[in-house]
Amino acid sequence: MTGTKRTARITGLAYLGLALTGFLGYLLIRQQLYVPDDATATTANLIAHEPLARLGILADLGMVGTQAVTAVWFWRLFRPTDPVAAGSLALFGLVNSVTILVGTMFSATALNVALRADATSAGQAQLLYDLNGAAFTLGALFFGLWLMPMGWLALRSGYMPRPLGWLLLGGGVGYVLSLVVAVTLPDATAAVSALVIPATIGEIWMVGHLLVKGVSDRTAADVHQDRSPQLAAA
Repeated sequence: MTGTKRTARITGLAYLGLALTGFLGYLLIRQQLYVPDDATATTANLIAHEPLARLGILADLGMVGTQAVTAVWFWRLFRPTDPVAAGSLALFGLVNSVTILVGTMFSATALNVALRADATSAGQAQLLYDLNGAAFTLGALFFGLWLMPMGWLALRSGYMPRPLGWLLLGGGVGYVLSLVVAVTLPDATAAVSALVIPATIGEIWMVGHLLVKGVSDRTAADVHQDRSPQLAAA
């Protein structure tokens, strides 16, 4: 296995971790705890299901870590293709990791406030969960921006099928547009969901390609040959 293939597989494992922790924390556990516009129900859920809420916080912290690791390893994978684009990919991924951390801070504080169980805890816990949702929603900007250089690098590097590169580019644009729609037309939830479908398909495809194929043998060999004179000179 070449060093490039090994890097691709590690990147794929980190990306898979990001997908799994994101599904567990934000899409599964959060939906069982947070009831929009019902502070009493949200607080009751947090108190009744405290272990589940704490598991959700751990899952969100897992997202923070795996997002950061994935960003760094994508930079390592694509750096020989274009250092600037690879750096942009890593930068947007790391900013998104910080955004997730801010959202996790709100949900962790919401649990502590709910467990306080005083006269103001329900309203405060609901507000903190609302802020948690806002952090994830606004984080779509950086998630979309991270998919755009990823798609462009997938096209330019030759590591992945060209349709995957175009799908990731379109998915990145869709994510940014979904944020615009969510902010300007808050009731258009169906449109927001539709706009992120290409990104979801592209990400699943990218994870699978990195884990199963890594990169093509030809492009991996080309990268190794291109870097050999540089390593010899060093």
